[in-house]
Amino acid sequence: FTASLLLGTTLTISSNHWIMAWAGLEINTLAILPMISKSHHPRAIEAATKYFLTQATASALLLFSSMINAWQTGQWDITQLTNPTSCLILTSAIAMKLGLVPFHFWFPEVLQGTPLTTGLLLSTLMKFPPITLLYMTSPSLNPTVLTSMAILSTALGGWMGLNQTQIRKILAFSSISHLGWMTIIISYNPKLTLLNFYLYALMTTATFLTLHSTKASKLSTLMTTWTKAPALNAALLLTLLSLAGLPPLTGFLPKWLIIQELTKQDMA
Repeated sequence: FTASLLLGTTLTISSNHWIMAWAGLEINTLAILPMISKSHHPRAIEAATKYFLTQATASALLLFSSMINAWQTGQWDITQLTNPTSCLILTSAIAMKLGLVPFHFWFPEVLQGTPLTTGLLLSTLMKFPPITLLYMTSPSLNPTVLTSMAILSTALGGWMGLNQTQIRKILAFSSISHLGWMTIIISYNPKLTLLNFYLYALMTTATFLTLHSTKASKLSTLMTTWTKAPALNAALLLTLLSLAGLPPLTGFLPKWLIIQELTKQDMA
């Protein structure tokens, strides 16, 4: 399954043809499903079902948009997406794949029902192919739609994470918020989106692996874990602050650059 995940991701990020990109996304989805439902717990099965339904819908929309584009223009090249209807449908499909507002409902639920290591894959590796497609098609997508989705995602990710007690749900809303930051800048400076994604993946990996080793899943258990591994928990505190984007830490860098770029565009 891990090999299939890597194959699917590689296929999508290295393809020029819409069908190949779609095939890679499908391989990815089918490879992660057994990983989600591995524990045979009803919660995990529910998470796998929700994940499958949303991803299948998003893949169908993606195929639909590329077919409309091919029907109108006669070519299947990813970078040549020129039909306005196709662009709109593709934006919805990618937003659904990533978990951007208003298609975000599935993500916290799915993440809550999965083991931490699979949750890590869902938050990082599974977001990479859709972000690559967004990167490749960004010049032709509607900046107003992307900006609206991005602002809603950033705001909602921050607010919804406030009243949660489950750590995985908080991390899910953190992911939604970060994806908002990545989406708002993709029309103006796509390289910043990739920088943001790489740093986000790095910080989230550190957070998930720390939580996995301390076996903490709720905020109440996190309060007592520092007695077991004080150094690890101090590092976790810094990682979480970095994920929040506190100035001297790494997580502040992409946000600073994005705000700077938006100011240049007279957006902020």
